[in-house]
Amino acid sequence: MAAVLPMLHFFIKLINQNFDLGLTDDKMMDYARQLGADCAFFIQNKPVFAFDKGDEFESVRLDLSNYKIVLVMPPVHVSTGEAYSGVKPAPVKDSLMELIYRPVAEWKNFIKNDFEASVFKNHPSIRGVKAALYEAGALYASMSGSGASVFGIFDKTPDLGELENTNQVFGDLRI
Repeated sequence: MAAVLPMLHFFIKLINQNFDLGLTDDKMMDYARQLGADCAFFIQNKPVFAFDKGDEFESVRLDLSNYKIVLVMPPVHVSTGEAYSGVKPAPVKDSLMELIYRPVAEWKNFIKNDFEASVFKNHPSIRGVKAALYEAGALYASMSGSGASVFGIFDKTPDLGELENTNQVFGDLRI
């Protein structure tokens, strides 16, 4: 079921469109929130700063339309409990809202996912996916949320080689 949840937002939008239900984005996001804390994020398909449980949003002016975005789902499961049990909260040095306005190529030096340290320790194959994305030319790569998927942002279409043979890969995603 965990692998299906990210796609359910498409189903909500499809039902709304095909049955001409006239649901607003806010109403569809309410339905999506019932499926998972971060599912509402995908309804509007635009850059937002997510906060609270990942289901409240603030608009940001971020244009990634000139980039290629690849999402890699390794054949690994990371439970939410496992991911959260390994996080060590630390004071925030710089605001993520400010850091995202730096050039994408600089993000790897400033933007970190706090889940990665413990998840990578327990699941080194996920660390390998991130490393492979950088080897393929990613300007920035990170585990998505608490894992296990990893995304990469590229300035051109990458050759992902072996990654495509051993993982689910969703390429050229558009924001």
